[in-house]
Amino acid sequence: MDVGGLDPDPVVQFKRWFDEAVEHPGVDEPAAVIVATADAGGHPSARAVLLRGIDERGFVFFTNSRSQKAREMEANPHAAMVFLWQPMHRQVRITGTVVRIDAATEDAYFAGRPRGSQVAAWASDQSGVVPSRSALDERYAQLEAEYEGRDIPRPPHWGGYRLAHEVVELWSQRPNRMHDRLRYVRDGDGWRVERLAP
Repeated sequence: MDVGGLDPDPVVQFKRWFDEAVEHPGVDEPAAVIVATADAGGHPSARAVLLRGIDERGFVFFTNSRSQKAREMEANPHAAMVFLWQPMHRQVRITGTVVRIDAATEDAYFAGRPRGSQVAAWASDQSGVVPSRSALDERYAQLEAEYEGRDIPRPPHWGGYRLAHEVVELWSQRPNRMHDRLRYVRDGDGWRVERLAP
């Protein structure tokens, strides 16, 4: 990678790579991203989610606000994301601060979800302990019947989060572990690009 070949805006550059990942036949789920959070005591956790939006403000995903990740983001808003597009030999690391998005955007996104996913958002107390799989399935079936023939509203405990990026690192594999690593770092109103040793 050549610094001169990068867009000066990391979001524009990320979108280029993301679009290439979408078109790549070997990348099954380009929107899959590992989100790492930590609780107030600094104990980390990580999980895969799906990226659902990108703009100049950051990277958006949705979840249950009672989940472990949401509780951690509430206690400690610093978080990180990692995209790994292995067939393309590329990785993107993003760090920043997480903020909750507005309710109107949450409502609009929820309304466009598959109906089964809408029911599941009500049925699952994400990250909570359940007595059995059958109890979970029974709760789903109960809610499915309850909402039959009606629109399903967004649960108040389900919403969207935006990782407002402060650092974006692009990694590209090269022979002999001499990989390319270029890092965007926020610098006033713009961005500084640094090359890192592999």
